[in-house]
Amino acid sequence: MTWFIVKVLLTAVIIVAVSEIGKINSFVGSVLASLPLVSTLGMIWMHLEKTPIAKITAHSTGVFWMVLPSLPMFLLLPWLIDRQRWSFYPSLTACLATTAALYFITAAVLRRYGILI
Repeated sequence: MTWFIVKVLLTAVIIVAVSEIGKINSFVGSVLASLPLVSTLGMIWMHLEKTPIAKITAHSTGVFWMVLPSLPMFLLLPWLIDRQRWSFYPSLTACLATTAALYFITAAVLRRYGILI
């Protein structure tokens, strides 16, 4: 249980630090947010918990494929807010719904080509 709490606290501290830095300097915050921190921490936690390396590499491959459908969100959000004059929460909701749909489409396409994640 202690290890679980350490993982949660460390992960939370990193996320809060990135958001606080982003308020001060949007470029540095963007760079930090774009780093694969969650994926890297996840793989480190898996390794430290003696997860078989095959599962870690499969996880890494899955992350690669599932990052792709998440990328449009980062262009759609400013477009909805700046160009379409939507407010933040409706824009975010539309972005998350679009991303979810793209996840399902990506998973279906990958399955069709025999790529299992």
